[in-house]
Amino acid sequence: MEPPEILKREIAALAFDQYGTIVDMQSGLTEAVRPFLKDKGWDGEPHRFVTWWRRTHFENSMIDALCDRGHTPYRQIGHRAVSHVMDRCGISYGQDEVRWLVSQIEKLKPFPDVLVALERLRSRYGLAILSNGDRDMLETAKPHIGFDFDHVISVQEAGYFKPHWKTYATAAEIMGVDRSSILFVANHAFDCIGAKSFGMRTAFVDRRKRPFGETPHQPDIIVADFEELAAILT
Repeated sequence: MEPPEILKREIAALAFDQYGTIVDMQSGLTEAVRPFLKDKGWDGEPHRFVTWWRRTHFENSMIDALCDRGHTPYRQIGHRAVSHVMDRCGISYGQDEVRWLVSQIEKLKPFPDVLVALERLRSRYGLAILSNGDRDMLETAKPHIGFDFDHVISVQEAGYFKPHWKTYATAAEIMGVDRSSILFVANHAFDCIGAKSFGMRTAFVDRRKRPFGETPHQPDIIVADFEELAAILT
C-alpha cells in the first residue's frame, strides 16, 4: 500500500471503470430482468441470471482480446452472452428481447456514494472513464449517471478489452497524463491488475468484501466505497 500523502502529491488524474464501479450493474440489471423472467415463467433467482450473464460476457470478452483477431463490439458480445444464458435456462426468446436486455446496461444508475465523492475529487484531479463499453453505449449512459467527466474513453479506441495493456496506454494518451500520475479505480481485481501492470497506480473498491488475491500487482489503496476514496485523496 502506498501512503495517502504520496498519492495526493503525485496523482494528477483518476480513471474509473464504469460497469460495476461507477454504476451498480448487478442490482440494476437484476431489477430490469425480474419482470422479464417472471413473464417468461422462469422460476430461478433473477440475480443469479444476471451473474451468469455477466460471467459469460466477461469470459467471451477475454477470449476476444486473447484471440487478437479484431475487436468485437461490447454490445455484440452482450447479445451472445444473454442468448447463451437464456439457452442454458431453457427460456424461449426473440432477438428483439435480446437487444432490449443488453440495452438496459445503458440505463444503469451510479452507486449512492459515487456522485458526492466525484464532486469532491473534481476539485483536485482530472476525472475520466475507461470502459469496455462501446462509444455509443457510454454516450447514451451519460444522462443516467449525471456527472460530466473530463474524458469518457471506450476500449474501442485501443481495439482490445481490458485488461489488455493497450487500453490503459490509450487512456493515458487521451488524458494527456503520465501513467504513473493516474490512479485507476475499479471494483474488479482483474482491472486493477491490468492497470497496475501497465504502470498506473490503482485503487480497489472492495464493495463485496472479497480478498484481492495473490498477485505481484497489488493495489496502492483499498477502499470500501467512493466516500472513503474521496476522504483519503482530498
